[in-house]
Amino acid sequence: MDTMGRHVIAELWDCNEGKLNDMSYIEQVFVDAALKAGAEVREVAFHKFAPHGVSGVVIISESHLTIHSFPEHGYASIDVYTCGDRIDPNVAAEFIVDALEAGRNETVEVPRGMGPVEVQQSRAL
Repeated sequence: MDTMGRHVIAELWDCNEGKLNDMSYIEQVFVDAALKAGAEVREVAFHKFAPHGVSGVVIISESHLTIHSFPEHGYASIDVYTCGDRIDPNVAAEFIVDALEAGRNETVEVPRGMGPVEVQQSRAL
């Protein structure tokens, strides 16, 4: 294994505002994203803010997926962190980008646990 983990940090803009404010929808998207990537879901916790916004985490055996949404701005920040080399966090991140109908997105993948962090150039999914 070249790294202890892979951490995808994604910025999503111009998302479907209704979906960003729908806690049940986001929860299902994140569980489905984890499963699509081949991860094993352990726990799920999401919170709906008033008047808008959702934060949540899906704990997977391989680490986690998180979100904080800002429906009023059409924006969401997501993290997909996987340990080991069996799961590709980009698979889950791409699923989330599509499900939230992001008009624009940018991601950075950070290798974790192997010394000084070298952040790769960001890219759109």
